[in-house]
This record gives sequence, structure tokens and C-alpha cells, in this order.
Amino acid sequence: MKHFTTIQSLVQHLSGLHKKGLSIGFVPTMGALHNGHLSLIRIAQQQCDIVVCSIFVNPTQFNDPRDLEKYPRPIAEDIKKLEQVKADILFEPRVKEMYADNEHWHLPIGELEHLLEGASRPGHYQGVTQVVNKLFAIVKPDVAFFGQKDYQQFLVISRMVTLLNLPVKLIMCPIARETDGLAMSSRNVHLSATERQNALILSKTLNRVKHNFNSDDIWRLKLEAERAIAAQPGVELSYFEIADAETLHAATANTPHIVALVAAKVGNTRLIDNVILVD
Repeated sequence: MKHFTTIQSLVQHLSGLHKKGLSIGFVPTMGALHNGHLSLIRIAQQQCDIVVCSIFVNPTQFNDPRDLEKYPRPIAEDIKKLEQVKADILFEPRVKEMYADNEHWHLPIGELEHLLEGASRPGHYQGVTQVVNKLFAIVKPDVAFFGQKDYQQFLVISRMVTLLNLPVKLIMCPIARETDGLAMSSRNVHLSATERQNALILSKTLNRVKHNFNSDDIWRLKLEAERAIAAQPGVELSYFEIADAETLHAATANTPHIVALVAAKVGNTRLIDNVILVD
């Protein structure tokens, strides 16, 4: 695996690959890699000649400086995992490599920016689009792979690609889960044993809604889900929504594509999860 820390060296290397006509798959991450990230790389390997993975803890998408500070950065372990799955290229830039002083960015994402995660984390998706646009400009991937767990993020990045007319195909890959159903997340390392058990209420509730889903009964299913999560000790519900899969507006009986999304604080750790109800 080739390891680059500067834009210039990566671009120079990739230009040769582009000239050879090789397809480039891209998996952008913030590190603290788990099997969910590695599953994205494996999917990318099936579809592309070369797979680039980036590790960059992007400061512009954090609302809370303390959250940025405590975000896990086990780079040595991450490199080992990438080598084990035979990733071709790692791009691991420093902040000063990615951002100039006093940089300004605003993309008119629309209401997607302010719903659900956006309401809880104002400015978050501006930071996400800012860094992903930079990474796309550097890597120039043919295809970029993202996890379904960050469902709203995928919609936002899709919107960015449309707005900026970027020549990249986006693929959303299935959520990787632990054997007990917990969605894999870099934040799970912050959970105590008790908190981890409490966190299972999120996937259990999503599965129950999926199993019992009836588009004529959305209001009752949402209410029951909210009550179940609120009743779990140590879990503070941020939202549970049954939404239009394309707009994230509340779903109705006539909505063609529907997703259920949840966010909650378990102890001091904020977790998100979702399940597609009607594809």
C-alpha cells in the first residue's frame, strides 16, 4: 500500500494511473477504522481497479471542539487494517495541507442541511461538503463509496454532486453491524459495557418497525418507537423519524420510498442508525 501525506505527491501518482485508464474507487474516512469501513473498501475493490482510502479528521464538521479533540486517531492500527484488506493507496493529510487560513465555504444544500442531524449539529453538513469536495478534486475518483449508516450525509453529498456537476458516481453501501445488531461506529469505543447493551435498543426498535411496517400506520409505529427508546435506561432520544427516503420529510401512506432514522445519546456518546423500510 502506498501512503501519501501531501496533495502534490498523491495527485502526481494518481495522474499516472488515470492516464493508464484505470478506474479509481474512493473511500473517504475519518479513521478509527472498523469492519464497516473495511466493507466499503472490499466493495470498492470489486468495482474499481484502484482503491484510495483517505483518513482525515475534518475540523470544519465538528460543532463541539471537545468532540473533535476526543475523536479517536489510532493511525498505526488503521494502517495495519488497510494493509490487511490490500487497499492500494492511503491519503493521510494534515489540516494545514487541506485548508488555507480564513477559508470560506457555503453550499446552498437547501432544507436537507437543517433537518434531523442538521438540526442537532448546525453547520455540520457545510463542513462535510467542504472537505468531500476538496477530496474529490484531489483524488478525481470514478466512484466514491459511503456507508448507509450516515444516510443523511449520503443525501447531502449527492446533492452537492448534482449542484456542482461533479463527474463522480456515488454508491451507498449497507450498514455493517455487530453480531448483536449494533451498527458499527468509530464512536462505539466510548461506550461502557452497560452503555453498549443499552444502545441495542436502537437497532432492536428499527428492526421492530421494519418487521411491523404498514404505511397506513406510520404515526403509531413512530410513537411506539419513541416510547420504547425513551424507556431504555441511559438512553436519551434525539429523534426517531419515519421519513421520505429522498427528502427526509415525514413519510405518508403515499410516500414511495421510506426510511426510519434514529439518533440518541447513550451515556455521553451520540449514536445514529437507520433502516430502509420501503426501497
